[in-house]
Amino acid sequence: MSTAAHRRAFTIALVLCVAGAGLALYAVTRVWLVEVTTRAAPLPPVRAERTGGDLLSWLPPLAVVSLAGAGAVIATRGLVRRLVGALLAVLGLAIVAGAAANLSVGVWPVLTLIGGLAVLAAGGWTAARGPDWPSMGARYERPARAAQEPQPAMNGPRGTRQAWDALDRGEDPTGE
Repeated sequence: MSTAAHRRAFTIALVLCVAGAGLALYAVTRVWLVEVTTRAAPLPPVRAERTGGDLLSWLPPLAVVSLAGAGAVIATRGLVRRLVGALLAVLGLAIVAGAAANLSVGVWPVLTLIGGLAVLAAGGWTAARGPDWPSMGARYERPARAAQEPQPAMNGPRGTRQAWDALDRGEDPTGE
């Protein structure tokens, strides 16, 4: 597979994960059920609206964690990315299970189910192919100490640049 194909697959998986988690989060916060309780006259009936989060309190946090998982896919690589993908697949499966248990309630559980399926697909795809995808550049990693060139002695007066360089090396610029 070419680099462009890997980038395209990576982008599609991320969009699928974010869109699915966002759809699930939005749908689970909508009213899924309206309960009307009649009361003796002359009192009016009591209307209680229940959102998906009211019915299944664990669904909104799963959707939020799925959104965060998309960021974790970007920030990781190799085996860790594969594990993040597996976790996303499990989260998607849990969202699907919660929504499927309430499909008779209305359209919002169906949309939650679709969002969960998208997260499940993105997680499975990431677990299977994620290590091949591009990762953040090496410029975001701290260079190894051994690879650095020797630095001048830390005694004597120093300028601001030398102090910042010492901090970058992990040394205390105030110690003489």
